[in-house]
Amino acid sequence: MKTLFFCLMSATAFAQPLKYPDTRQDASVFDDYHGTRIADPYRWLEDDNSEETKAWVKAQNEVTFGYLNKLPKRDELRSRLEKLWNYERVGAPFEEGGRWFFNRNSGLQNQSVFYVTESLDSEPRILLDPNTLSKDGTTSLTETAPSPNGKLLVYGLSKAGSDWQEFRVKDIDTGEDREDVLEWIKFSGASWAKDSSGFYYSRYPQPKEGAALTEANKNQKVYFHKLGTPQSEDRLVYERPDQPDWGLHAYVTDDGRYLTFTVTEGTDPKKRIFYQDLDAPDGKVIELLNDFDASYGFIDNVGSLFYFRTDLDAPRYRVIAIDVTQPARENWREILPHTADKLDGVSIVGDQLLCEYLKDARSNVRAFDLEGKLIRQVELPGIGTIGGFGGRRRDLETFYSFTSFTTPGAIYRYDIATGKSTLYRQPKVDFDGSLYETKQIFATSKDGTRVPMFIVHKKGLKLDGNNATLLYGYGGFNISLTPSFSIGRTVWLEMGGVYAMANLRGGGEYGADWHRAGTKLTKQNVFDDFIACAEHLQKEGYTSPKKLAIMGGSNGGLLVGACMTQRPELFGAALPAVGVMDMLRFHNFTIGWAWKSDYGSSEKADEFQALHAYSPLHNLKPGTRYPATMVTTADHDDRVVPAHSFKFAARLQECQAKDGPPVLIRIETSAGHGAGTALKKVIEETADEWAFLHQVLEME
Repeated sequence: MKTLFFCLMSATAFAQPLKYPDTRQDASVFDDYHGTRIADPYRWLEDDNSEETKAWVKAQNEVTFGYLNKLPKRDELRSRLEKLWNYERVGAPFEEGGRWFFNRNSGLQNQSVFYVTESLDSEPRILLDPNTLSKDGTTSLTETAPSPNGKLLVYGLSKAGSDWQEFRVKDIDTGEDREDVLEWIKFSGASWAKDSSGFYYSRYPQPKEGAALTEANKNQKVYFHKLGTPQSEDRLVYERPDQPDWGLHAYVTDDGRYLTFTVTEGTDPKKRIFYQDLDAPDGKVIELLNDFDASYGFIDNVGSLFYFRTDLDAPRYRVIAIDVTQPARENWREILPHTADKLDGVSIVGDQLLCEYLKDARSNVRAFDLEGKLIRQVELPGIGTIGGFGGRRRDLETFYSFTSFTTPGAIYRYDIATGKSTLYRQPKVDFDGSLYETKQIFATSKDGTRVPMFIVHKKGLKLDGNNATLLYGYGGFNISLTPSFSIGRTVWLEMGGVYAMANLRGGGEYGADWHRAGTKLTKQNVFDDFIACAEHLQKEGYTSPKKLAIMGGSNGGLLVGACMTQRPELFGAALPAVGVMDMLRFHNFTIGWAWKSDYGSSEKADEFQALHAYSPLHNLKPGTRYPATMVTTADHDDRVVPAHSFKFAARLQECQAKDGPPVLIRIETSAGHGAGTALKKVIEETADEWAFLHQVLEME
């Protein structure tokens, strides 16, 4: 009877079509792209400071939360999420200056707490609790860099989810903050001088008043901050005013001898590597690798011999060594050759090269000596994803994490000499992973490319096409999607949902060629791959169009937006989060210009044609029946500015068929692109997403 009551209540509550806020259109706004006039009637929504935009946000949230508040499963899902998330989570410890540091969350803390201990067997003490820095838990810890002598800590803070960081310095013995305060820092860590007298960092010029969340970020510079001095007196170490698009990232080698500069151009995987000999009297910056011909990742150095992970003549990466006293290419040495598996990460610990390889998006680890001789295949707890294996050449042990779709991230202690792993921390979650199974299958894309996809579901699933299924993807910026544990996902599985994760071109799962095949003029391959995965799930009986939802964030939000506009009949629901939706203007805001290496730019005629062909905002068509959609964004997202989602949602509401399902936009306050978001807000948003899918996919 109770179930029947809820069904009747649900049917009554959602019988009437939603009335969306009226969104003003400015018919006078046009842009000319290489002779093609493109209207932009919602341009005014790009001004996040205007009273009209703020009123529009308020009106949209009233409609959205008015709908969400009526969902019968919403409170139940939120309670389950809170219960599951209430478990202790401890990060892998690391040592600096004779002390050990780690993050810990007791369960439902909005932000993890940073701890210090004198040894791994000692009682730790709280060094920094970001939960005490704001009433709503929206101030997050972004950087933690203890000094080499173990006496000081540089830490970075972000407020309300912004990418902007503020650096401060804490005395580890007393727990008191020093007077050092540094501002206008973004996409930078802190790297200490060997004598702990100060640290190197990168910062941007101060933005114009009121433009901090939208102004383009260019002309990054490297500075040295001497402890106890004001930021205005920081020494400029390196700048390139002739190259405003260069990102400059400085790192002091573990021996303290060299300052290395990794030079980036936007999100292009190719890198330049410069260095400065800190013992040299002239302190000249040497341009070691300046051809911008490949990706070069500095691993470590043994004296003047620098080790790099590179895709030069090796799309799945290899390891080379360059003696900086003899840097000519004919003197370079190959340490580890290119293989059939992607070399995803390398560290040098205990004079061993610890190498993580990806084989069909699954981790395996091998240990080599510094000349490239195989020592052992590292035994892992199972099929999944590892992280960690950090440390220094002198260390005798290291730590790593292991996770899978149904296994929470456990921390293991690894002995360098013996290769033995021992369990260090095992989280206890109220979830029985043994009830579920994970498999990997391959879909065939439009051009014949095999696209891997992980599928997770309850054991004994009937392939009758009637299962609510969530297909997740990203497909960009050389980023690999690998198996990982998620509390939100476990609740979806408990609801009876099937979870599928597609490894699309544009990502990094198979190396440089796989990435390039989903960029610029070939970006459509990414959407074709995702659509092929959706069709495969339906063909194999996992689901059907009315039961299939798609989800992705940031570049994955673009993925969802493009696929739902290209094939609206293929999906029952769409959840595009913080997506890049206006592909003609993305480069005008904050760090958006940096994405041209993946997307191309409307400033070029051929790339404009490709971008316009799939830009989600520009491919919505009036009167089309689009899937039920909930766009999510946040008011402090200064990476993918919320204007993308605002304009897309306004246009989607305009175009949705009159008898079509709901299309909503959920706009979070005091949050950003995702990192550092208060746990309470994460739980609320996840509950809203699952309750929305439960309703629109008609789950039992």
